[in-house]
Amino acid sequence: MSSVLDPDTGTIFVGGAGQDHATPETLLLKYANRHGLIAGATGTGKTVTLQTLAESLSLAGVPVFLSDIKGDLAGLACAGRQDFKLHDAFAKRAEQIGCPLDYQSFPVTFWDVWGELGHPVRTTPAEMGPLLLSRLLDLTPAQEGVMNIAFRVADEDGLPLLDLKDLQAMLIWVGQNAQELSLRYGNVSPASVGAIQRALLVLENEGGDHLFGEPALELADLMRQDAEGRGVINILAAERLMNAPKLYATFLLWLLSELFEQLPEVGDPDRPRIAFFFDEAHLLFDDAPKALIDKVERVARLIRSKGVSVWFVSQNPADIPENVLGQLGNRVQHALRSFTAKDQKALRMAAENYRPNPEFDIADAIQQVGTGEAVTSFLGPKGTPGIAQRTLIRPPFSQLGPIDATRRAEILKASPQGAKYDAMLDRDSAHEILARRTADSASQAQSTPRSDDDLFDMPSGDGHRQARRYEAPKPERKTASRRSDSVIDTFGKSLARQLGTRTGQALVRGVLGSLLKGRKT
Repeated sequence: MSSVLDPDTGTIFVGGAGQDHATPETLLLKYANRHGLIAGATGTGKTVTLQTLAESLSLAGVPVFLSDIKGDLAGLACAGRQDFKLHDAFAKRAEQIGCPLDYQSFPVTFWDVWGELGHPVRTTPAEMGPLLLSRLLDLTPAQEGVMNIAFRVADEDGLPLLDLKDLQAMLIWVGQNAQELSLRYGNVSPASVGAIQRALLVLENEGGDHLFGEPALELADLMRQDAEGRGVINILAAERLMNAPKLYATFLLWLLSELFEQLPEVGDPDRPRIAFFFDEAHLLFDDAPKALIDKVERVARLIRSKGVSVWFVSQNPADIPENVLGQLGNRVQHALRSFTAKDQKALRMAAENYRPNPEFDIADAIQQVGTGEAVTSFLGPKGTPGIAQRTLIRPPFSQLGPIDATRRAEILKASPQGAKYDAMLDRDSAHEILARRTADSASQAQSTPRSDDDLFDMPSGDGHRQARRYEAPKPERKTASRRSDSVIDTFGKSLARQLGTRTGQALVRGVLGSLLKGRKT
């Protein structure tokens, strides 16, 4: 059994705390699904802390999903080496905190939206849904409403939205039938449809079309163990993905939402079913609408009962909304810098989130801890926040830093996920179905016979379409008797108005009628 895992107490070793860092600081696996926070300024050791926690969870049999922003975390696939430049420093730290330096590699699966540094990871527009897509495309409320209508109609008409061209075709159909749809679902303006199409074009140019398609990622393929019972560490290559921050944040939020919706309730298990590390977490909340933040808070609050451990990694705890921050029971706070008044306020707020330790001032400690050291607080046996400790984080067992392209290619070739995900599928879906409907309608219109009386031929080559012939209505000829009746009626009514009685009108009409008959005779 690994030196960092204690099966009797159900804990994993995080580092050394207390006087001379000789007291073990541990994380209870049964409370790991109460989520966690790793925060600190650039260069203070956040990535190494993330790497060591991923290693420990893997050794405990917990699958892990994390994003590799700089390519450093790929080193989890290789064992650390004694000829590494930091080996002596790591060995000294391991001796100080009482943890053997057990170099080893870990089971890793590489993923990449573009399919270059890992197996392609895809989802479908139908699975992502209109809310997250609207967030990804930065749509207005009116445009989001049109997006919801498109999804609703696609669902009712049996039009699968499996890739980006399906969604684009569906929006074209919605725009063409806007008048009919507006009466049923609400206003559908061509301007909104056009704005969404422009946003989809930008997303396509940024590479977003690689994200949508089949085969879509199945959660079961992220929740695996190797032959030794270690949890597989899934590493998402995010170096290129970070150039499209909304795409990055939306994809990870979709993955978190899928875990929430698909996994069954398990209460408080002895260990998490999967651990999810959200690096650069501030990207999730930057300029996010309130509805999206509420969704994140709801997922963070309820997903723990599904056995999912969520860790947010960011430079400052202030990057995380208060309602979400309140759900994070396990905390590792690396050094914060306080150069401005705003920084000092953030420092005080970060210190207030910890249970006080009478041996030191937490705000001072957060400024003073060195690289690889942090102020930590983990939930105790009864789920209560632990007292803040100055902890020296244990050194990693795997390689610190990136791996070469040859080693990555070897891992990808040996992975069983390649046969399932590397080749893209293009099933019959909304784009193909709507194209057939259009072609059938055009064919039917051409095959319908028309009368020669309804069409006229224009001279050849003039470029004009055939049109219906216009014939002016012929004037109706009136007979003399009808004209006489009209004169009689008019004169009788006029005379009656003068006389002021209906009797007078009838009398005059009769007299005039007799006179006219006499004339005809």
